[in-house]
Amino acid sequence: MNKSLRYLYAAICAALIMNACNPAREEAKKDELAPPIAEKKPDTLTGNRIDNYYWMKLSEEQKNAEQKDEVTTKVINYLTSENDYLKAKLKHTEALQEKLYNEMVGRIKQTDESVPYKLNGYWYYTRFEEGKEYPVYCRKKEKLEAPEEILLNVNEMAKGHSYYSIAGLKVSEDNKLLAYGEDSVSRRRYTLYVKDLATGKLVGEPITNTTGSFTWANDNKTLFYSRKDSVTLLPRWVMKHKLGTSPKKDVIVYEEQDDTFNTTIYKTKSKKFLVIASGSTLTNDYQILDANTPDGKWKNFTQRERGLEYSIDHYQDKFYIVTNWDALNFRLMETPDTKTDKANWKEKIAHRDDTLLEGIDIFKDYLVVSERSKASTQLRIMNQKNNEEHYMKFEEPAYTIFSSTNLDFDTDLLRYGYTSMTTPNSTYDYNMKTRERKLLKQQEVVGGYNPADYQTERLWATAKDGTQIPMSIVYKKGIKKDGTNPTMLYGYGSYGASMDPAFSSTRLSLLNRGFVYAIAHIRGGQEMGRQWYEDGKMFKKKNTFTDFIDCAEFLIEEKYTTPEHLFASGGSAGGLLMGAVVNMRPDLFKGVIAAVPFVDVVTTMLDESIPLTTGEFDEWGNPKNPESYMYMLEYSPYDQVKAQNYPNMLVTTGLHDSQVQYWEPAKWVAKLRDMKTDNNTLLLRTNMETGHGGTTGRFKVYRETAQEYAFILDLAGIKE
Repeated sequence: MNKSLRYLYAAICAALIMNACNPAREEAKKDELAPPIAEKKPDTLTGNRIDNYYWMKLSEEQKNAEQKDEVTTKVINYLTSENDYLKAKLKHTEALQEKLYNEMVGRIKQTDESVPYKLNGYWYYTRFEEGKEYPVYCRKKEKLEAPEEILLNVNEMAKGHSYYSIAGLKVSEDNKLLAYGEDSVSRRRYTLYVKDLATGKLVGEPITNTTGSFTWANDNKTLFYSRKDSVTLLPRWVMKHKLGTSPKKDVIVYEEQDDTFNTTIYKTKSKKFLVIASGSTLTNDYQILDANTPDGKWKNFTQRERGLEYSIDHYQDKFYIVTNWDALNFRLMETPDTKTDKANWKEKIAHRDDTLLEGIDIFKDYLVVSERSKASTQLRIMNQKNNEEHYMKFEEPAYTIFSSTNLDFDTDLLRYGYTSMTTPNSTYDYNMKTRERKLLKQQEVVGGYNPADYQTERLWATAKDGTQIPMSIVYKKGIKKDGTNPTMLYGYGSYGASMDPAFSSTRLSLLNRGFVYAIAHIRGGQEMGRQWYEDGKMFKKKNTFTDFIDCAEFLIEEKYTTPEHLFASGGSAGGLLMGAVVNMRPDLFKGVIAAVPFVDVVTTMLDESIPLTTGEFDEWGNPKNPESYMYMLEYSPYDQVKAQNYPNMLVTTGLHDSQVQYWEPAKWVAKLRDMKTDNNTLLLRTNMETGHGGTTGRFKVYRETAQEYAFILDLAGIKE
């Protein structure tokens, strides 16, 4: 017998023995609610990987076709059967789901309104009406006592749509026209409309396949927008549209040749320049044009340079540049707006090893710098007249502060937002001269909420390599650290996105039932500065997963909880995190929620027709590189599923997801169900009408959240 036949024979024998000796599988056969079993149809993929469920991949054309082909019908039927199975398995929690939903919605102030901001002679705000799912966008001229003008009533526009989203609202400089984008499919492909605000009628023809990003030139008749590639959905072009002409005659003013870049367009706060922004994971590039001459020639801000990241702001005759040029944690430069080349940049704020410079707000007399240090956000106020500066101070151990809507240069007032895991979202005006704060609005929790009843902490877990990993934690006062507390650990850890501590009225439904809730600020985010991100991507990606595991073990060691009471959750790239940790340490968790999880890493990153793939080679690696391929394969959740016990799991996806295609979680669940050796619950929920962001509507979304919470509470033995 040759070697390959011996291996095949051994594998068959092992499989037969495993099936014969697996009591969990025998028990499952007796289960009246036996799960759907996906058909195995082996496909050989790159690297001789065998994928038994590759057949689940449908194109948008297949999904949207009026007459479904055989494969499409099979896939839709499978997803539907999984939804039916989930509903049956959770039927005993339906009363709890309803109770949770009513709690969540009951805490929301039904009739509500945002804090108005002033722009170009009008006060703009958004309001919600009782019982309505969508916002009403409004404005008032000059004074808040003036009559209300309704720009868009999205409740009326959304009628007849199961999914509906509005994006990119932009009013022309003469205040007469409104441009906005509409997505009723959930693929984030927006159709652009222009509305005459005097008559309420639409102007011209709709423009399809845009990103929802657009801006007006100062002539009030030229509109620039970014357009998507119809296959990859990459924002590849910036177009110029003249009102009164057919969109077919729109002119391409910029085409991005590098498919690792995304392209958008905006206008500077000074209104002097239009800016085309192209960006990849590691590089930024800009073209600028005088906003008064929309038919003029665009100019490179500076030469594109791989690894050069920067953002630009304009005031008077200068550009201000936040850049990583010779500055890992970024520094601030300035340059005349007539000499924007990098050779002319002059340093204004130097690089600091312990502080990440995230952004700036420019005022006539002040410069406000958004910074991040030791896992905390902070605002630094700099007086540009006398060079005095100070930091705004806060008492809570874990909080989030951020600059809000600041559109006026000539003011001493800074509008900022503040929140923590115990403090509801709050909007303030801060007088930078007198240092006085004025609370304009704090999120109201209907039914009463006392922050003094809850405790928030900043904890530090020690990773295996000695690194200190910050965590933000909240719980209701009175719990005992005896290991019996049900605990939810949340994580993300990708793209340099920081998961800052914030208030959630929804979360109260867990806290009030005795849960501890913790956010693990793991590497791959940027909570501890730029190096934190660098140490959690590419060939250091596994740090993200081991950090999360170390945080879980810390909570157990400190007697907040035990594995029998510990739950985990994460979505998208955080879903990748969930997939990796359940492969690595399934024994740590009682239950896991993986939302729209990116789990088929290698296959997806090899498919350049999928949206986001090419733009993320600098995040995960390009698997066409053998070294990258092997590293990604080592942690890819789908590829690393093995015959072992797994926690109880609820996996969610959306049929029209353009970021993590539905077939990734669907295939993952099918493979898990085939290989896992336990009898724990494994559920897949596919929203057949939505994409990556899930359900739209102010209240509908809580149906899904209530179901997820009920799944977790039921596992925790909490029945009501």
